[in-house]
Amino acid sequence: MFNSIVTKIFGTKNDRYIKSRWPIVEKVNSLEPEYEKYTDGELKEKIQNFKEIVQQRYKEGEKLQKILDEILPDVFAIVRETAKRKLNMRHFDVQVLGGIVLHEGKIAEMKTGEGKTLVATLPVVLNALAGRGVHVVTVNDYLAQRDAEWMGKVYNALGLSVGVIKHGLDDQERKEAYNCDITYGTNNEFGFDYLRDNMKYYLEDCVQRDYYYAIVDEVDSILIDEARTPLIISGPSEESTEKYYVANSLIPKLKEGEDYEVDEKENTAVLTEKGIAKAEKILGVPNLYDPSNIELLHCIEQALKAHTLFQKDVDYIVKDNEVIIVDEFTGRLMPGRRFSDGLHQALEAKEGVKIQSENQTLATITFQNYFRMYEKLSGMTGTADTEAAEFKKIYDLDVIVIPTNKPMIRKDYPDVVYRTEREKFNAIVKEIERLHKKGQPVLVGTVSIENSEKLSNLLKKKGIKHVVLNAKHHEKEAEIVAQAGRKGAVTIATNMAGRGTDIVLGGNPEMLAKSEIEKLEAAGKELTEEEKKEIYEKFKKQCEKEKQEVLEAGGLFIIGSERHESRRIDNQLRGRSGRQGDPGASRFYLSLEDDLMRIFGSDKISGIMQRLGMEEGVPIEHNMISKSIERAQKQVENRNFEIRKQLLEYDSVMNQQRETFYKLRRKVLEGTVRDYVFELTKGILEWLEDQYIGDPKHPNEWNAEEYAKKIKEYFAYDISPDEVRKIPREKLTEEMYERVTKAYQEKVKKIGDEEMFKMHERFVALQFLDRHWKDHLLNMDHLKDAIGLRGYGQKDPIIEYKKESFALFEDMMSRVEDNIIKVLYWIQPASEEQVREEKRKAKAKQKRLLHASVKDKEAPVVATVKRDKPKIGRNDPCPCGSGKKYKKCCGRNER
Repeated sequence: MFNSIVTKIFGTKNDRYIKSRWPIVEKVNSLEPEYEKYTDGELKEKIQNFKEIVQQRYKEGEKLQKILDEILPDVFAIVRETAKRKLNMRHFDVQVLGGIVLHEGKIAEMKTGEGKTLVATLPVVLNALAGRGVHVVTVNDYLAQRDAEWMGKVYNALGLSVGVIKHGLDDQERKEAYNCDITYGTNNEFGFDYLRDNMKYYLEDCVQRDYYYAIVDEVDSILIDEARTPLIISGPSEESTEKYYVANSLIPKLKEGEDYEVDEKENTAVLTEKGIAKAEKILGVPNLYDPSNIELLHCIEQALKAHTLFQKDVDYIVKDNEVIIVDEFTGRLMPGRRFSDGLHQALEAKEGVKIQSENQTLATITFQNYFRMYEKLSGMTGTADTEAAEFKKIYDLDVIVIPTNKPMIRKDYPDVVYRTEREKFNAIVKEIERLHKKGQPVLVGTVSIENSEKLSNLLKKKGIKHVVLNAKHHEKEAEIVAQAGRKGAVTIATNMAGRGTDIVLGGNPEMLAKSEIEKLEAAGKELTEEEKKEIYEKFKKQCEKEKQEVLEAGGLFIIGSERHESRRIDNQLRGRSGRQGDPGASRFYLSLEDDLMRIFGSDKISGIMQRLGMEEGVPIEHNMISKSIERAQKQVENRNFEIRKQLLEYDSVMNQQRETFYKLRRKVLEGTVRDYVFELTKGILEWLEDQYIGDPKHPNEWNAEEYAKKIKEYFAYDISPDEVRKIPREKLTEEMYERVTKAYQEKVKKIGDEEMFKMHERFVALQFLDRHWKDHLLNMDHLKDAIGLRGYGQKDPIIEYKKESFALFEDMMSRVEDNIIKVLYWIQPASEEQVREEKRKAKAKQKRLLHASVKDKEAPVVATVKRDKPKIGRNDPCPCGSGKKYKKCCGRNER
């Protein structure tokens, strides 16, 4: 009560923030008349002057944010003026406010259609003046390319360079894009480039530079929905795939409830004791839990999950003989991504496609930890407020709700609930039919590909023309979504399809004209610029006429065919309608058979509906049911938050190790490895002194024999125990350091080629670092899998994980250091005699191979000579070309 009184008097925190920033918006507005008088060239020159000033002051040690805050009104006013000229779009006051929020490193929640893409240009230009690169992160390659080209007109006009990172670029193209003032790309591409850079062997091959400022578009999708899935770069392991076929053949022979139990809420499927006994009998295995059968057991568990919890056309699809994951939030395909821990192989066995070998992790990072590397991070979305607490806790980002430019007039009707899915779909089709007849466009959101196709088949029977947009047909996603506002249009789409593309009432004339031009050009017709303009004008008139008719019909109607497990995704779907003050409406149709209701909803609801004796096809609207749905969604949201939080807790431990390791690896790439080698040398010598010399002052009490042995083992340096004892205790490490490093440098001089040896040092160091890091990641995966069992011993798994992972990391780093030192110190320049011997061996091997190829074109590398009479005479010249007789050359091997 006290809080509500305070809010009434002082306003909410959000209101107070917006009020405090409004004077900056007014300052930007006051500069507009001044910059309207500037020519394009003068605006560009002004920005370039600001760029020089910012970089100069920053070099002198001033804080970057302070410098940029001072010039913000001028830069924003220049960008607004340039956008007016180049894009025919002027930033509204609320868009300027959104730009301020983004520049200050916060999340701007702006409703769909409020022009977030244009808003980003303001802070992007301002922060690009620092010369450290600005990253704009989008949800797919299409949006990255579209926004870079569209907004690039503004950036280029101001003399700033723009790059795009998308799938399929080579390292050189990526490097050029990252070196631009502004770089657009997807979260996956940025994250994977970071991991790939930390696997490179040459500094010049690294593509990324500074992590200064990033603006994340659809920030809730990237930082929350996708945060449960870490980015992993993996390589094939040597394990056989046969065991997955064996496990897959077993599952159909087992019965649910008897041999195994499935818990959809917890997403688990486990064998019962009866099931284990049955599996052992079928497979002829005496004990599945014997350590020798642990891999087979793991494969059976994954096969069980694949058959019971993963559905085709919902969680994945089979395309071109390949299992491809479907993103549960966007409904998009994710080619190249694979489920980990053998699950993907289990799905391949289930679907009867070729099983690809299991992968081993080479590098990994979560989106949470990747984006926390940026000095300044901000984001924009239509729906972030429901997750404001998580944004603050994990990323330290405040969410600011920006008011709309025009009042929202969309009608959101209450949900209607049916008993069965069949009744629900029939009701949806009836509603679509009614709306279609009066010319009102309809967008139907589904949560899976399966449901979108089911609905499509029902509409076909009714003869209603419609478009289906799901992961199977995503190539022209943006074009289809853009036309969903045309008169009488019916579009069925997975909930998040086409996110980032505005649905324009009456249709999008630019896209219609583009499609028409492409058709004509494909038919072989050459069009002039004038003809292209005429086609655009024709569609513009048509779309304006249709827009009036659609507005009269009530605007875009959104139908949700099911509630998503996140309220935010439902709000995203609703937000496609009612943009920029347009009319519109939305309604969700639910059934008690929907996954959300079935798994998380109460069984009581179904019982009540049965007792009420409801007739088929009659919906129910009741507060208790609405509350139950909301409770179910909150339950799932909380569970998902816990999963993300736990993933972050574990990955934060890993992150400290990753940062330490990658910092060391970068040091090896950037600097001279010899400095690092000599640094390690000192550390090892100090450790050897502690181990074998210890505290005794008298040399006779030293373990000099073992010390001398270890010096030889590590540094290939011969020293007798007596010689060790002659060195004063306080000077031992210093003396030995001088001796072994001097021997090392003399060896390098003997080799003669300093540059070649430096390269060799780097390769040795990097190879050992990468090899041991790969093994460490595998050990960490095994540790993470097993650590949960510590809970049974009343121990906190996270604390145990921290302790054990630290011990593993320390051990790994010790092994890396030992290996690098031993290999580099033991390398010796080959003597002339050794070089001659190696050349002789190589020549002899070449002769044998050549002789084998003369004897038999298909002969193996190690050839055996037949005992019967050779076709070549023993006194004939040898075919190997040595000039000797056959019997004295290759023929001497005969038996």
